[in-house]
Amino acid sequence: MDINDIRAWHTLVMMLVFIGIVVWAYTKPRRKRFDEAANLPFADDSLDQATMNKEKKS
Repeated sequence: MDINDIRAWHTLVMMLVFIGIVVWAYTKPRRKRFDEAANLPFADDSLDQATMNKEKKS
């Protein structure tokens, strides 16, 4: 077994790990959680808008 065999196995293992992570991330229960997390920066838009309206009135 030389260095090229080790590199080939390493490439194969890393590809399988990547595919495993993608499958894990896109399963139905996790996808919902990740979608919610992706929208967190926009969660307080209504609070931000209320604050901006209050500042404009003052």
